[in-house]
Amino acid sequence: MQWTKLSERSVYENRWFRVNLADVELPDGRHLDHYLIRLRPVAVATVVNDADEVLMLWRHRFITDSWGWELAAGVVEDGETPEAAAAREMEEETGWRPGPLRHLLTVEPSNGLSDARHHLYWADSATWTGPPVDGFESSRRAWLPLKEVPELIARGEIPAANMAAGLLMLHHLRLG
Repeated sequence: MQWTKLSERSVYENRWFRVNLADVELPDGRHLDHYLIRLRPVAVATVVNDADEVLMLWRHRFITDSWGWELAAGVVEDGETPEAAAAREMEEETGWRPGPLRHLLTVEPSNGLSDARHHLYWADSATWTGPPVDGFESSRRAWLPLKEVPELIARGEIPAANMAAGLLMLHHLRLG
């Protein structure tokens, strides 16, 4: 039961994303117009310290008018690897430079509407380099016990699906 894209054209584009319109043929031969959003890849990073605490940011998202805990994240720039982008974003947003990063997982947060891919990484060490350059990204940064992650997700305090998935995977890897 595979859908077939016959054509695709851009209807809007900016530095961050493109909105395209595709002519799609369904398995029964019918056609439909399907809008899709083409996005740059996103890189996400965190660090877990010796006390099994994870570095997180408390921030407001104006689009959903909600507050929640997140990990440092941002777009992968042209010519940059997702791993390098993750390290850069973590240092810019938290003031901590991660040690060697390990790939945690890659998720497609909305693959029925967009081609977004979020690459999540973690480290078990980091070096404080000073106040975050992008301090405006969050109200505060904190080390939270990794063991509390499932409860934080259940209470809606980690609302972003990509962050929840990565943190649950990290919880499993570190705490079993």
